[in-house]
Amino acid sequence: MTRATRVRRIVALAAAGVVIAVVATLGTVAARIDAAVDGVERVPDAFPAEADRPAPHPTGAPAPRNYLLLGSDARGEGGSLLTSLGDRADAILLVHVPADRRSVQVISIMRDLWVTIPGHGEAKINAALAYGGVPLMVQVVESLVGQRIDDVAIVDFAGFGAITDAVGGVTVQNEVAFSVDDMQFAQGAIRLTGADALAYVRDRYSFPDGDYQRVRNQQAYLRGLLDAVLQPSVLANPFAIADLADAVAGHVAATDGLTTDALVGLAGELAAQGTPEVGTFTLPTDGTAMIGDQSVVLLDAAGLAVVQAALQQPSMTGFAPPAER
Repeated sequence: MTRATRVRRIVALAAAGVVIAVVATLGTVAARIDAAVDGVERVPDAFPAEADRPAPHPTGAPAPRNYLLLGSDARGEGGSLLTSLGDRADAILLVHVPADRRSVQVISIMRDLWVTIPGHGEAKINAALAYGGVPLMVQVVESLVGQRIDDVAIVDFAGFGAITDAVGGVTVQNEVAFSVDDMQFAQGAIRLTGADALAYVRDRYSFPDGDYQRVRNQQAYLRGLLDAVLQPSVLANPFAIADLADAVAGHVAATDGLTTDALVGLAGELAAQGTPEVGTFTLPTDGTAMIGDQSVVLLDAAGLAVVQAALQQPSMTGFAPPAER
């Protein structure tokens, strides 16, 4: 055997070894992600009757994705998030990923928003859970935004802390300085740890407008979190995705469509477009009022129409929501 032949054989064996190591590593990472997703509590029967829903997204072309997130501030007995959610949600958010995958829009819906609930007349949107559980909440949100919800996730607020630590902390632009539980949150850019994040998104008693500022703080946190997570260095890194899956799995209940393949596929589509723009805003409101003995948040119909039209577009890059009232 000549020296050149020996060199080629050594190089070939080394290359084969690298390929085997990469395949084995990716297989291990995939197994981690699968195990994390398999450990997610599932939300059964989350959707209303088909006749009561917007039309499905068209097939054969890039389609938007819509995720309804319901936040719960405490676990129920037995650790079930479904029990914890009960008849109310502490946060209601629609996450919209336009067809062009160049942005992610996170839309907060005030839990005291006064809306029509099918079969029950007018009430706060949170009452939909008490009247008909997750399917009725989905129906109400779909009718509000004119968009079909693809999947639903119920998120334990403690999950904010876990995922914050998983990404090494989250930087937020804090609008109003406040303190809670001996934690000080200065105005401006601040860096949150997991413990900080949980207190930051929960508090509403420090503010004159209560839930309004809490929603703004949740949006600031989500902008910071998504800015960290949606970097190509994370989306294209299977180890980072596995770490995130491990961190989140124990704090989420989700519908069956949120699978490993679906999540990894969406991450790849977003990564292919670079770093997506993150937009956060509140579904337009028109102030508060007393209806009977209830303090409610009124819907801004004109502002809602602007949002509905924007959600129908293939891109929302640069979208500016109506001014908050």
